Amino acid sequence: MEARAEARYIRTSAQKVRLVIDLIRGRKAGEAINILRSTNKRMAPAVEKVLRSAIANAENKSADVDVDRLVVTEAYVNEGPRMKRIRPAPMGRAYRYQRRMSHIVVAVGEKE
Repeated sequence: MEARAEARYIRTSAQKVRLVIDLIRGRKAGEAINILRSTNKRMAPAVEKVLRSAIANAENKSADVDVDRLVVTEAYVNEGPRMKRIRPAPMGRAYRYQRRMSHIVVAVGEKE
């Protein structure tokens, strides 16, 4: 039995979220929450929210699921769309830059 949760259009680059996601992949769900609580990264609360949602989805999907045996089976981040912006530059020119977005996916399943 597997349940997943997804957070889309999170306003940060995928590279920054991957640093946090790599910490919890393959861990027990309770242990992963503790790791995210003690991680000093700005995206840790957002990843924790997605993980808690995946756990809640597992509980709703099946009544006989044991939350203590849940394991993070899948955790990955994809790049979302980019917002193109323009910054004023010297001598009347303009520099383009991109505001990046990402999609976070976390799946939990019961350990055999």
